[in-house]
Amino acid sequence: MPPLHIVVMQPKGYIHSLGLLDHARYLRYQFRRLGCEVGLAKNRLREDALNIVFCAHRGFPAELTQRYACVFVNLEQLGADGAQMPPGYLALLHQNPVIDYDASHPAAYGRDAASVPLVWFGHAPYLQPVAAQAAPLAQRPIDLLFFGSVNPRRQAFLEKVRALGVKLTVVQEPLYGAERDALVVRAKAVLNCHAHASSRFEQARAFQCMSLGTPVISERTVRTQAPDCYQDTVFWLDDDARMAAFFQGFFGSPAYFEEAGAKLQQFQQRDPLPVYRHALQLLQPWWTQWCTGRAAEPWVPRQIKLGAGDDYLPGWLHLDSVARHQPDIVLDLAQPQAWPLHTTNQWGVPVVLQAGQAEQVYASGVLQRVADLATLMDNVLQLLKVGGQFLVEVPCGKATGPWPDPAQVRGFDASAWRWYTEHFADLGWLEYRFELALLSWLDEQLQPCQPPAAAHMRVGLVKVATTPAERSAARMSRPDFGGVEPDWPLA
Repeated sequence: MPPLHIVVMQPKGYIHSLGLLDHARYLRYQFRRLGCEVGLAKNRLREDALNIVFCAHRGFPAELTQRYACVFVNLEQLGADGAQMPPGYLALLHQNPVIDYDASHPAAYGRDAASVPLVWFGHAPYLQPVAAQAAPLAQRPIDLLFFGSVNPRRQAFLEKVRALGVKLTVVQEPLYGAERDALVVRAKAVLNCHAHASSRFEQARAFQCMSLGTPVISERTVRTQAPDCYQDTVFWLDDDARMAAFFQGFFGSPAYFEEAGAKLQQFQQRDPLPVYRHALQLLQPWWTQWCTGRAAEPWVPRQIKLGAGDDYLPGWLHLDSVARHQPDIVLDLAQPQAWPLHTTNQWGVPVVLQAGQAEQVYASGVLQRVADLATLMDNVLQLLKVGGQFLVEVPCGKATGPWPDPAQVRGFDASAWRWYTEHFADLGWLEYRFELALLSWLDEQLQPCQPPAAAHMRVGLVKVATTPAERSAARMSRPDFGGVEPDWPLA
């Protein structure tokens, strides 16, 4: 197998992508057990690896599958009475390899179930150090914990539990990872209830809690289906009578704690490794076929983003002068550059940057920090093709007081762009300049607003060829003539 690269897609500001880290880590653990080299990243795809992609339902450009080998992990409940997914997501699942957890799902995206590897989530031994620090179940301060989104269906179920006199703690804010786990190991049990009428068991939630040493109590309808490892290791609530008897006569008793310990021990004995081995066996032929048809030429990116960090855009080339931001290439465009530039990205894939190649360059939160803005603007002008756009977002307005950003070195107003549209000759430009095509005002949340309330501005600068008159005027204002053709020797 090639290197495996697990990618959790996170649109900027979408915190719920963090909830998929549990499952990404679990796949990483199982595939490493099978001898695979496995990486894990946010939004960053690799050309030299098989990308295993989570959270594509929040938006994934289909054209990226032409450049990256992608396998999509579906953890959404699909089909009748399930979650409503965007058509583009279902198309991705139909046209590309998928890893799923429920045998009824492939029909929802038009795939033969035999071609879709099904996996399940069991005990995660790597969580043992956290579980070992927890107090015994009977001594934990939280009686019953619920975390996750609360829709009307879940709200009704939670109210039924509260009506039985249970001290139920509902996490109101989105917590994931270590912050959420710190609550889980303080609870005597975690409550699970179905988000949709399809009632598929949320094993993706349960395995984490049970691996941390916390029992799971779950709703169970006539439609609920769960892997075998959960059948006798979860406390099931089949109906209202069972729920009342469980919470009013059993939960919190010595018998409950004894049975909970036995269930958790039993859960640890189930090993899903064979299903992950089978998944690799199904993916291997597809990877071989994909490699046969891939292009060998260096990447010549058409979309370039200045800056990386948490707003990394899949499919774009990211340039940043700071390595810890994890750009594709560490490169400072505020320093003089010579084009074309032949280099490699962080994965060793050849990349060519040459004048006139880019259709769009985007910079948010960058221009106010660079030391030499004129040099950066010159490099961007050279990289853009004629008609290409430089889209920038910078602070302005009420943000021009004491800067909260310690790296801030300059501010902007609406007239700042005249240097690049009208006074371009002072920058040494002759044949090309920028033209202002967009200027809009944004508030602190980068939402459109009126100028008095603006904290940021969004500016679009388009590369245009100068007119003969503009070039003549530029020659007049230069310290030289802007280049004089040689007169000698004569041909």
